[in-house]
Amino acid sequence: MRKVILDTETTGLDFRTGDRVIEIGCVELRGRQLTGQRFHAYLNPEREIDPGAIAIHGLTNEFLTDKPKFAEVAADFMEFIRGADLVIHNAAFDVGFLNNELGLLKLDGIEQLCHEVIDTLRMARDMRPGKKNNLNALCTEFGVDNSGRQLHGALLDAELLAEVYLGMTRGQNSLEIEFDSPVVDYTAGGTRQRPPLVVLRASADELAEHERVLAEIAKESKGRCLWRDLGAATPG
Repeated sequence: MRKVILDTETTGLDFRTGDRVIEIGCVELRGRQLTGQRFHAYLNPEREIDPGAIAIHGLTNEFLTDKPKFAEVAADFMEFIRGADLVIHNAAFDVGFLNNELGLLKLDGIEQLCHEVIDTLRMARDMRPGKKNNLNALCTEFGVDNSGRQLHGALLDAELLAEVYLGMTRGQNSLEIEFDSPVVDYTAGGTRQRPPLVVLRASADELAEHERVLAEIAKESKGRCLWRDLGAATPG
């Protein structure tokens, strides 16, 4: 399933009091890999930005004066997210703002455009109850470099969230197995023939990644990692 990691920046905290979207950032994920496909737009909100919001994202009224209005990018945005799973941190906030923008234009809402909305904030609260679960905290938890994040930015935050989401869902991806030849063959005499056993050895990079994951498991379990214990107990 195609996934789109999405983030927005806004003029304030509540679309019901007239706040608008001023930046949209999206990156595409397929098969747990970033494809390089993205959608990004700064938007003229046609209203003043709250000073508190400017302090968070640094986007000013002057900077956005010559930027397109949401109506001018709506078709491209809808096409980019159509049919995808949306992955959003604190999804209710972004979906509320985007549905407001789409509704002002009498267009379909996010629920009609997309297959599913995945809220990484809810996922994080289930995984890490009682802990801080903002994007910076999750970057630290899952080893994502966020050193360039001095201010909030929709595209940067979407890219960071993509890496966080991959860390949060590591090991949950489904296994797809294809068979190029029959697993079992029977000859005319009834003798059961098995195809030759193919041994695939891990590459150096795969072994290094395996060790990195084991180190993470050992860290989280305070040194108790079953895979390492079994490895140590197995004769060389």
